[in-house]
Amino acid sequence: MLISILHNRDAALLEDDPGREAREDVIKVAAAMQATLAHGGHTVQTVAVEKDLFTIHQAFEAQRPDLVVNLCESLAADSRGEMLVPAMLDLLHVPYTGSSALSLALALHKNKAKEILRARGVSTPDFCIVEHVEDLTRVDLPFPLIVKPSREDASVGIDFDSVVNDRRGLGRAVNRVLRTFKQPALVERFIDGREIYVPLLGNAPRRALPLTEIRFGGATFERHPRVLSYTAKWNTESDECLDSPSHPAQLSAALEARCVAVAESAFQALECRDYGRVDLRVDAAGQPYVIDINPNCDLHPQAGFARAAEAAGISYADLALHLVDLAWERRHGNQAPVRNRPAAARRAAGPHRDLHAGRGGLRARTHRRGGSAEQP
Repeated sequence: MLISILHNRDAALLEDDPGREAREDVIKVAAAMQATLAHGGHTVQTVAVEKDLFTIHQAFEAQRPDLVVNLCESLAADSRGEMLVPAMLDLLHVPYTGSSALSLALALHKNKAKEILRARGVSTPDFCIVEHVEDLTRVDLPFPLIVKPSREDASVGIDFDSVVNDRRGLGRAVNRVLRTFKQPALVERFIDGREIYVPLLGNAPRRALPLTEIRFGGATFERHPRVLSYTAKWNTESDECLDSPSHPAQLSAALEARCVAVAESAFQALECRDYGRVDLRVDAAGQPYVIDINPNCDLHPQAGFARAAEAAGISYADLALHLVDLAWERRHGNQAPVRNRPAAARRAAGPHRDLHAGRGGLRARTHRRGGSAEQP
């Protein structure tokens, strides 16, 4: 089977790009996925998407793929272009991995996602949107608050000053988002609790992979709010990163069940499919709140999603082939054809807590795209 791996190559298009590191990283993911699927018996080509969608159309004119692995996270260095790629694939009638254009658009536009969650009864922090500095007078939420760009991902626009405790700080944070990112600011109640990530795999049935948690510690978080900043995600040598490692989540059975239930409800509300991750904050009363939905999370073999799959006994090769199967079955109703599949034995998967036992901390790569804490 011929598989095309689509990825954005737009990190150098803007002279001043606050999300450049996140955009550059996807090229490494595409290379890892290409090598893995080729080893699994597929013919694989990569297609880099830069300024527009004509690249896809031209590439497919030369040789139309049987299936696309969609890794595109932006178009022309604009995160809003993420949804245009699956829309084009739908028009071309080419099956692809991951969520639809609608789901990606809703997840990116954070306020719209939160409105849907509220309508479906899924817990998410109270919020409002500020489109102009003059609108600040209408913000009626209790401090502390966190201010984010409303249409970004990968913790773009998040630092310690994003968490505010008074009107003056709120004004500065909102003004910075409006000026730097040229988009509305999402103002949200800051839940100063545990940060839990719930990776989800499959459709019917869908399963939760082992949960992970960000542990905020060290001198950094004695002085600053417990939030995973852009620096913490992308500068692995920084104190912010070193003092906020990811670890297997150690939760009671009841709390784990609540976290998984909330995450699955959020995923269903946005009609996400195949794979993704839901980020939660858990307050002192044990109530999980959805702070972000990542339907196009990082699929690098050392990123959090693949590590969670590994903890569940799913090798990276099996994960990649399974994602292909999920997309193929939506179109054809049967498993995708391959010449051979990896023969590595799977470990038996038990409860999430037991799978994590003794594995130690996950690598700093878990802070990559989609691994955000209170991120936009």
